[in-house]
Amino acid sequence: MLIIAGLGNPGGKYAGNRHNIGFMAVDAIHRQHSFSPWQKKFRAEIAEGEIGGEKILLIKPQTYMNLSGESVGEAMRFYKLQPADLVAIYDELDLLPGKARLKTGGGHGGHNGIKSLDAHCGKDYRRLRLGIGHPGVKELVQHHVLSDFAKADRVWLEPLLEALADNADMLVRNEDSQLMNKLALAVGGKSDEDKPTAEKKPVAKSHIHQARGTNQPKLPTTGPMAEMLRKMFGNKGE
Repeated sequence: MLIIAGLGNPGGKYAGNRHNIGFMAVDAIHRQHSFSPWQKKFRAEIAEGEIGGEKILLIKPQTYMNLSGESVGEAMRFYKLQPADLVAIYDELDLLPGKARLKTGGGHGGHNGIKSLDAHCGKDYRRLRLGIGHPGVKELVQHHVLSDFAKADRVWLEPLLEALADNADMLVRNEDSQLMNKLALAVGGKSDEDKPTAEKKPVAKSHIHQARGTNQPKLPTTGPMAEMLRKMFGNKGE
């Protein structure tokens, strides 16, 4: 079994907040695939289903963000799961809106929900970070994350969540790079395959080669000097 945990805050007051993009992501997956209705368990809303032949538990902790790990940890212990059986989806200030990154383990980056998961679930779980952008100054961070997405954000938000739901099988199969390409394309970016390779830099030449131009004096091919050169260097270059 794989647990896909979306992080957020419960209640209608927070439903449209940037901080709740994790809830939005698992809601999109729930709509797109065959899952049971949401029910309350483990101090969370959970739904069971299957993606790509794998049994999946979607979970939205209802403990508020700072205590997310208590809820997810309870579910993991119940099913006797390890950190490798968990994927957490959450908001990331240090990524531009619409950007996504997926990796196993790492630091919490100041995210209180991830701090809680690390404390209660271990650290070696997969982390899908969805960018919401940074307001620019630390003092505005709390207001930024606890504010609703702007109407202009729908341009990237809806395609991103739809692409994640459509390609959730890649998330389940650990096809991380392929999934990142799909999400990038969905918001108008480029996949890794489409990115131009770096232009080759000219090979550095030694000062000797640099000094040699195309108008080098020709070495003699006949006479005593030519004979001496042939004895010294053989017939190389002929």
